[in-house]
Amino acid sequence: MNSAAQLLLEKAEVLDAEGPVPSPCISICRMDPDTELCVGCFRTLDEIAAWGMAGEDDRRALWKILAERARQA
Repeated sequence: MNSAAQLLLEKAEVLDAEGPVPSPCISICRMDPDTELCVGCFRTLDEIAAWGMAGEDDRRALWKILAERARQA
């Protein structure tokens, strides 16, 4: 597991089930041409673009997906 994946997983562990959902961005913003995922937060460009308009439930659901992607990295 790379360091970006570890940082993302650590951030995912402290998500509060009731509070506002923080952005998964860890300021390592570069797209992997093979996976088409950001190497820092493991989101696609569409997921990054949709984040600002997403509701809290959608954001929590995406965090679960991102954590799984990070575990597989």
